Formats: sequence, structure tokens, C-alpha cells
Amino acid sequence: MSNLLDYLDWRGDLTFDQSPFNEVDSLILSELSYLNFKNIVPAPELSNGLSVCEAAKAYFANKSTKRKHIVTLDEQIEAMLEKMAQTPRFSNMNLNCYTEHVDMENAEQFAAITFETDKRHIYCAFRGTDDTLAGWQEDLELSCTAEVPSQKRAVQYLVTVAKQYPRYKIMLGGHSKGGNLAVYAAIFVPQRLQKRITDIWSNDGPGFHNYILDLPSYKRLESRIHTIIPRSSVVGMLLEHGEKYTVVDSDELGLLQHNALSWQVMGDHFITLPDINETAMNSSLAVREWLHNVSVKQRKDFIDALFSVLNASGAKTLTDLKTEKIRAIIPMAKAMMNVDKEVRNGLLNFVQLLLTHSTRMMIESLQQEVRKKSKFTHTSKKDE
Repeated sequence: MSNLLDYLDWRGDLTFDQSPFNEVDSLILSELSYLNFKNIVPAPELSNGLSVCEAAKAYFANKSTKRKHIVTLDEQIEAMLEKMAQTPRFSNMNLNCYTEHVDMENAEQFAAITFETDKRHIYCAFRGTDDTLAGWQEDLELSCTAEVPSQKRAVQYLVTVAKQYPRYKIMLGGHSKGGNLAVYAAIFVPQRLQKRITDIWSNDGPGFHNYILDLPSYKRLESRIHTIIPRSSVVGMLLEHGEKYTVVDSDELGLLQHNALSWQVMGDHFITLPDINETAMNSSLAVREWLHNVSVKQRKDFIDALFSVLNASGAKTLTDLKTEKIRAIIPMAKAMMNVDKEVRNGLLNFVQLLLTHSTRMMIESLQQEVRKKSKFTHTSKKDE
């Protein structure tokens, strides 16, 4: 089974002239946006940027640039950056226009970076949800808000970068919430800028409310949107997608397939499957049914209640909660008792729904892996 790191080993020696930009390259750049390049890669409108090789040297030389808590596993992405810096394909690619913003009080989390893939194209990568509670709260608010702060920032970012690169065609992408931001930014920039956009990649990113999918600006872009999800996708199946999606194989189980470094690669493309598995589909339908039966106000009340309980622990990140789980329980329990009973019951029912389907997905994925290994073993013995 091969992943992004294997791809860099096997095809990193091929320049983009020899092998054109592809969906795997897009995911690599999207994943790189999770790293903290503050004070390394210039902010928009400041300079001409620096190469991947130069950025990697500065990143690893300055330990303070690293963040300890990232949901998508910093160490794997750092290993990817190290490999990229050594490959003809990526080492001289220019990085520019890095920006990030986190506001815990107002539940805002945003970051983006731009890559000059060649002399005619740039790729704007939007960071997905990191380990901050602010980021996860903003994610959940997608279900009940017309526009979350990071979406608004994504539009502003794209407009600014497009002005800085007036003669370049534009590609966009991101993983998780970053995929949603890439599509959203493309939909809401002026039409003259939309014409410069060639491709948009949403890698297991949430969808949108139906009214957005009905917009003429979405319809103009639909054929340029590439939605990619793993076989047990939950995040990528939230809300609605108008465009078709591609299902890829993963060497992880259940919800862990959201980690894009587990997605399987062959040559210059992902290993694809006919559709997501049955349990993931049922989970998506169950969540959508729950959302349909709950008013927008109730959704907002549930989200506010959930994060008032989590914030009562004093934690700023999910890792803080995991590390301090014993000490966090008492203040969280007290905060839960202060929540309105109807809201509390609705919140507990939703959490139970997610946990039940997550467990089923884990079991089903495990069964699939056993069947695959059993088939492989049987074939090997037959060949002997």
C-alpha cells in the first residue's frame, strides 16, 4: 500500500514538464498548509516568496515555528516537507502569501498559503481544521450559519493573491474544512476572477447548504470542482455536494481515514473505489436527517452548549482535553448541568448518534481489511 510519502520517493524525480500537475500533487500542497510557516513564508503583498527547499531549511532550523498540536499529525507532514525539499519536482517550487488567524473567543481559525507550480499557474491551499477548539466550533457552525468567518477570509485571500499574480491561472485546494474554503472562495469571487480558476480540489471537505449549490456562480464552476473522499467518509459527506465525488482507498479504519496521508496512491493518481461503504452512507443520512428535524436555532444552541462545556475545562485544543481529561471532567460536568435540559438532551442524542455510527464504521472497515488480507494470502498460496 502506497501513500503520499511513497509518491515522493517514486515520482519526486519527475519535473512538472515531464509529468503534469495531478490530484496527488494537489493533496500534497493541501497537507503542507497545516504547517506553521509564520516568519518564514512572506504574507500576501510583501515579497516574491522562497523555494520549498529554502522554506524547509528555515522551518527545521527554527523549532519555535512548529506547533505541538495538529489533528492531521505534524510529524508525517514534516516528513513530507523534508522529502519535497529533496525532489526535483518540488524543491524549487516557490511558496508565498502565508497567512493565519486564530481567535478563540469568536471561534475563528483560518490559514492559507500559495504555491507557484510553474510560470503560469499558482495553487492556493487552505488549511483545514487544526487542533483548536475554535476551529472545531467554526466547523460545526457551517450547519447553521450562512457564512462562517473563515469562509469570508478565504474569499478575501483569493482576491488579494489574484491581484498579486495578475497573469497566472489559479488552482485551489484544501483538506477537510480547507476543501470547503477552496470551493467557497471560488464561488464568491467576482466572475472575471472565476474565469482564471482552472481546478478546485476538496479533499474530504464538507459540502454546502442547497441554496449555495443553486447559485449561478456555483453552476459555472461545477465541472472544475474535484471532490475526493475516503471510503468511510463522514466529514466529506456533511451537508450537500452538487458535483460528483471520487472515492479513494485508505489503509486506515473508520474515521481515521480522514487523515489524507493514509490515502492510497498508484502512479500519478489515487486508488479508487465504486462508492463509500454502506455504514458511512447510513451515517451521512442519519446526520442529515437529524439536521433536517432540528431548527437552525436549535443547532446553534447545541453548538454553543457543547463548546461552553468544553471551554469550561480550560482547554484550548483537543489535545489539551485528552491530556487533562481527569481534571477536565468535573468542570465540564458542572457546565453540562447548567445547560437547558432540552438542549442537553438533544446534544447527548446527537453525540450518541455519531459514536454509534463511528463504531459501526470501525468494525466494517476492519472486516474489509481482513477480507482483503485473506484474499491476498489465498492468492499468494495458490501462486506457490
